[in-house]
Amino acid sequence: MSLPHLHHSLALSHLLRRRASHPTVRFPFRGIPNISTSSASLADELSHRPSRSPARKRSVSVRCSLMSADQPPSSVPGSALPKDCLSYSRAYWVTKSLIAWNVDVEDASFHLFASKGANILITDQGIEGYDVKFPLEFDEKGLPENVTKKFPHIQNYKAFRVPSSLDVGSLLKCQLAILSSHVDGTCSNATGLQLPGIVDDLFAYSGPLGAVFGEDAISLYVWAPTAQMVRAFIYRDSSGEHLLQCLSLKEENGVWWGNGPRSWEGCYYTYEVSVYHSSTLQIETCTVNDPYARGLSSDGRRTLLVNLDCDKLKPTEWDMLADEKPKLLSFSDISIYELHIRDFSVSDHTVKPEFQGGYLAFTSKDSAGVRHLRELSAAGLTHVHLLPSFHFASVDDDKRKWKFVDGDRLATLPPDSEDQQAEVMAIKDEDGYNWGYDPVIWGVPKGSYASDPNGPCRILEFRKMVQALNRIGLRVVLDVVYNHLYASGPLGDHSVLDKLVPGYYLRKNTNGFIENSACTNNTASEHFMVERLILDDLLHWAVDYKVDGFRFDLMGHIMRSTMVKAKCALQTLSKDKNGTDGTKIYIYGEGWDFGEIAKNARGVNAAQFNLCGTGIGSFNDRMRDAVLGGSPFGPPLQQGFVTGLSLQPNEHIHGDKSVTDGMLAGAMDHIQVGLAGNLRDFVLTIHKGDAVKGSEVLTHDGSPVAYALSPSETVNYVSAHDNETLFDIVSLKTTMEISVDDRCRLNHLATSIVAFSQGIPFFHCGDEMLRSKSLDRDSYNSGDWFNRLDFSYESNNWGVGLPPREKNERTWPMIKPRLADPSFKPQKIHILAAVENFKNLLKIRYSSPLFRLRTANAIQERVRFHNSGISLEPGVIVMSIEDGHDGIPGMSQLDPIYSYIVVIFNACPTKVSFQLPTLRARKLQLHPLQLMSSDELVKNSLYESSTGCITIPCRTTTVFVEVRNSGYQ
Repeated sequence: MSLPHLHHSLALSHLLRRRASHPTVRFPFRGIPNISTSSASLADELSHRPSRSPARKRSVSVRCSLMSADQPPSSVPGSALPKDCLSYSRAYWVTKSLIAWNVDVEDASFHLFASKGANILITDQGIEGYDVKFPLEFDEKGLPENVTKKFPHIQNYKAFRVPSSLDVGSLLKCQLAILSSHVDGTCSNATGLQLPGIVDDLFAYSGPLGAVFGEDAISLYVWAPTAQMVRAFIYRDSSGEHLLQCLSLKEENGVWWGNGPRSWEGCYYTYEVSVYHSSTLQIETCTVNDPYARGLSSDGRRTLLVNLDCDKLKPTEWDMLADEKPKLLSFSDISIYELHIRDFSVSDHTVKPEFQGGYLAFTSKDSAGVRHLRELSAAGLTHVHLLPSFHFASVDDDKRKWKFVDGDRLATLPPDSEDQQAEVMAIKDEDGYNWGYDPVIWGVPKGSYASDPNGPCRILEFRKMVQALNRIGLRVVLDVVYNHLYASGPLGDHSVLDKLVPGYYLRKNTNGFIENSACTNNTASEHFMVERLILDDLLHWAVDYKVDGFRFDLMGHIMRSTMVKAKCALQTLSKDKNGTDGTKIYIYGEGWDFGEIAKNARGVNAAQFNLCGTGIGSFNDRMRDAVLGGSPFGPPLQQGFVTGLSLQPNEHIHGDKSVTDGMLAGAMDHIQVGLAGNLRDFVLTIHKGDAVKGSEVLTHDGSPVAYALSPSETVNYVSAHDNETLFDIVSLKTTMEISVDDRCRLNHLATSIVAFSQGIPFFHCGDEMLRSKSLDRDSYNSGDWFNRLDFSYESNNWGVGLPPREKNERTWPMIKPRLADPSFKPQKIHILAAVENFKNLLKIRYSSPLFRLRTANAIQERVRFHNSGISLEPGVIVMSIEDGHDGIPGMSQLDPIYSYIVVIFNACPTKVSFQLPTLRARKLQLHPLQLMSSDELVKNSLYESSTGCITIPCRTTTVFVEVRNSGYQ
């Protein structure tokens, strides 16, 4: 998911503040006696003292106000205190003994207030409704290093010491407020508190969580240190009111637990939690699922008590799958194919109807889609990356509720009609389609992809899917979305973590409102138990589902330390102990640096430039932008290396010829850095003639192009689920005058740059079939109609109507004439050629280890660029990779077949011919796979040994090889 793709049109629920009407009893601020601060007396006060008004659960009559996160509250008439100040949480309780607050301390005193019934009010007279009050002492030494390291965004806040005698654990179950007052006793400021720091300080926990199955009993453990009461409701069925048992849980150090008989296995449960919610300023009694759920009922209404070690939930020979895994010698050998589970089979009529769109489609050995994957695997592809397949919110698990468009009728409409998108959008939230980037519970497979969303069916079928993919030679990557959650607050079925421990799991701004830069409800991995949940979940998927890799959505919103711990934890897994070889698990993600975490504002985050040296991969958007032009957020028609920049301009005004020539040369520099693994220290000669490091090549905004220290830290791509497909973006950015044959060649040229780069190549499913989404730039909720795949190769889905208005209307004037022009639509012959070309790219990549060098030193030693410097030929990149010779001093020999490889990428609309003296006297020949291909144009590529002259056809990638013992010595 890229930065601007807000997948959900959600209201700003984090700003909605609901508060019930309060009694009119008033208490003057001055003169209220100070309650004893001893632990025993505090516990007694909070447990037994009558509230000044009854403890409040959810009230039907509430007053709602929509407030900006940065809007200053208005003052109460006749008082210095803002009337809504307790709706804000501007102070931080950071350790057992310290509270941080950005407030003026001159001539002021400070007190902490607590109310077990959440009755604190700010009135004209001051603060009312509290049970206890404690003095705080200003600490001139400020916040200690351990606090500012964990919370760098409050490093300049004032520090206030809490009395050491306080029973802090009891206080954390209350509504809390901190108030400053003048020397005359009048109030000057007040606010609520953010508690993650103190919660981590007191209640960080490493024991069991979730349902633990013993020989004779099932134990339930749930972490909820701020809760006042937790009960477990046990049900026999997935729905209905028949309650088997209500179990009151006991609390010990913030963990609530209870035991039940082993006969509960197969039953369902929910928790009832009574806890203070700062979002409503009330004690709320919430029904919530177990965040450590391993099974769910349909739509996650209840948690299933399921033992994942049960033999009935394992496919045949499941426990031996670790020994069947496709071989993987090095992360540099990885290639990744991004795939959506529903896309894969919902339109494949060779799949059984009951399997279409679900996990079991991957077990259909003779289907067109599986045959396609098997052929890609045979060509060298190693990993399938599955878009989110955990329990997400936006698709109903009950297929009977889904709505469908009339595909036969839509197919009769014009290719540029608005009608198709109108019908798709009319049911977009009631059909079976969504990408799934709206997590609810991370640790359970999504029920909509299973034959039956109730019971353990989804567990068995997910395992069958992994096993089936492994057996055709493909490892499985799970797309994980730990950076945000779909819902928050005490209301709604999809809120889980924020019901259990309000204000802890979600990252808040300095006013106490939830951050939403990662779409909505950003999580806070800098908090101990958030990080623990992420690590536990990763280990669960790796061990219980034998997943082979993880792709992190908006990884930059997660702390670097969390990612490093995740990598280390996974690598400790072993086949003997865990049934999983953790050393073969690869992790990568979107290392974008934006929002509240930008520039390490919340701690060192997992952004591109922070990950070097970790071995964790990050998407290389620099290569994407240089190849295609501009960025997904810039002018739609801005061109790049393969789309005609300076070589065949479109209607976009880029500047005069000198400007566009410079832009093209700069794009070629960026691509060359990417071809060399996007290595920070790789030295190359740029178009200005200087020899510089990759980190010294700069983007348009002055950022370094290169950020990696090893090739496995770079994931090279030009297309992904976000933004237009590769064929669509090529069709949009190239001039309308070129033929569909040329667009198909450019699609292949762009893919070849990824395929022949050092690092990890990443391909979006369907790019090898010229996949189109009818120019939709964000198809997350565009239904099957715009997301269709056709493994019969009859159609690429181009021209199925104008893409959905919401994300595309701005570009409809550019899109409409292209869709309406029948010459833009590829025919089956084009699709078949594209599939063959893609398989050849994979075969060539895996024909030599020189395309998959494992270290930065090896790349620096062996990779060279020849058409560079001030006299470069525009639009042509020439890369060589050299190998050593056994028995001859110098570099080691890696390839037993080829001693030298030259790859030429010609983006020009005409053939090019020029001399490269550095290639003179070699015995280069066209790669055998290109000699045997059906692409007649590439066979016209020529190399003349005596002069070093090369001739490359237009819009072609040519690979020359020097067979060992026949060439240069």
